[in-house]
Amino acid sequence: MAVTQIGIFFEYLLITIAAIFVIVNPLTTAFIFVSLLPRAGEKRRRATAKRAVIVSTSIFFTFALLGGVIFQLFGITLEAFRIAGGIILFGIAMGMIRKGQDESEQDGEEEDSDHPSGKKGQDVSIIPLAIPFISGPGSIATVMILTSEAPSIWHLGIVFLAILITTITCYYAMVYSRFVVKYMGETGKEIATKLFGLILSVIAVQFVINGVYDVYRGLPPERGPVAAEQLLIEESGTDGADAVEQAVE
Repeated sequence: MAVTQIGIFFEYLLITIAAIFVIVNPLTTAFIFVSLLPRAGEKRRRATAKRAVIVSTSIFFTFALLGGVIFQLFGITLEAFRIAGGIILFGIAMGMIRKGQDESEQDGEEEDSDHPSGKKGQDVSIIPLAIPFISGPGSIATVMILTSEAPSIWHLGIVFLAILITTITCYYAMVYSRFVVKYMGETGKEIATKLFGLILSVIAVQFVINGVYDVYRGLPPERGPVAAEQLLIEESGTDGADAVEQAVE
């Protein structure tokens, strides 16, 4: 009996990890990480990845426990969250596409966590890495659904374990993405930055489209002439022509 129960929990863990893992997609996060920090030193890369994972894990845990309450408290819908995330992503994508031109005179300035002038490089750990790449609208919704449908406290714990496994995988995917950078060269890094900036812009637009579509789908149906006629038919129990005549009279 105990072996069967363990098998059920293990199967639930695999299903939960798969659901969160596919939405988060650590490999895509690693590629975006490379594009955002093509010349960063090892210290800054690890610090950025660690901060992104801590923030995204905290967000997942918060929404897993209090997501519905937060949305109701502030009157926020998942559709609005998705549209806002898409707009933010699009702005970041445009910055990535222009990055090669903006950094042509700054090569080598980001070799460590601090610039020689004492100014820190741009922090990308929270936006866009933690939000919305790791903990985006889709992944937050997935976590909220999984926790709301967990049949017991043990299943709820499995959901939290799946979140940890996914975010830790994201950390190592970002940290060891340097091996990709090592063999790309400067030209390859510039091409990758622009390419993933283009892909990111498409993802951002799709976020907005999905959000707008969900809002439109949730609107009440219009009560036009056809709907009014149908209502008359239902109320009078007669055919369409008789209902219209009765309405005119």
